[in-house]
Amino acid sequence: MILISSLLFVGLLGYGVYWAFFDMNRLPEGDYLTKETSPNGEYTLKTYVSSGGATTSFAIRGELVFNKRNKKTKNIYWNYRESTADIEWIDNDTVVINGHTLNVPHDKFDFRNY
Repeated sequence: MILISSLLFVGLLGYGVYWAFFDMNRLPEGDYLTKETSPNGEYTLKTYVSSGGATTSFAIRGELVFNKRNKKTKNIYWNYRESTADIEWIDNDTVVINGHTLNVPHDKFDFRNY
């Protein structure tokens, strides 16, 4: 019983740390910067610049919008110490954001995981 309780406690603690510090759905919204639409019009990538205040640098958040499907938007890019976003669609499903290549809608880039 003690072993099961301990494992449950560690699991909940681990999930709490992930939720509080690494969940991309909890990123600050930021100020709108720019957007680019994929060649076939299926996706739009909107970028936002976020400032954490006087003690932290700027960060860029990239939000994927599903134009042809009624799906919720998805954060796919989060990088620290950036204040501009250079977006280039290579093809219908591949986008390069500030030098980071992502295959949408599955790939994500989060500086906290590298």
